[in-house]
Amino acid sequence: MGKLVGVILVIVVAVAGYMFLQRDTDTAPTKTAKKAAAQPTLSGPVKTFTTTAFYDETGVWYSLKEMRVKKGDTVRIKATNTKGTHDFTLDEFGVKTELPINQEVTIEFQADKVGEFTYYCSKLGHRAKGQFGKLIVE
Repeated sequence: MGKLVGVILVIVVAVAGYMFLQRDTDTAPTKTAKKAAAQPTLSGPVKTFTTTAFYDETGVWYSLKEMRVKKGDTVRIKATNTKGTHDFTLDEFGVKTELPINQEVTIEFQADKVGEFTYYCSKLGHRAKGQFGKLIVE
């Protein structure tokens, strides 16, 4: 009889512990929510650009070679990779985003620096073969 009470007590403690842990995970923010909360809120006018990443017999390209914005603008780039393996990299603004084939990817950041900045594909040899462009922030 004593062993039975001990087994029941262990089961009750285990179930209570499980329920306690479930309650904490249900109320804890998810990884996505934490990531979203950590991102700064973008402000300023939104400037939207669209570009395609691809290659052909003459080189590797983005269809858009120049983007021009004002300091403080929110830059929104809609990029689609139509052929090959590409990414979109803009070092000065901390942007490096993979571009899956045939999927539009939206990249957003605040243009908080004035100057001319090169965006490019960081895949081996792509920048050297022409896959780059210029972001001008006035």
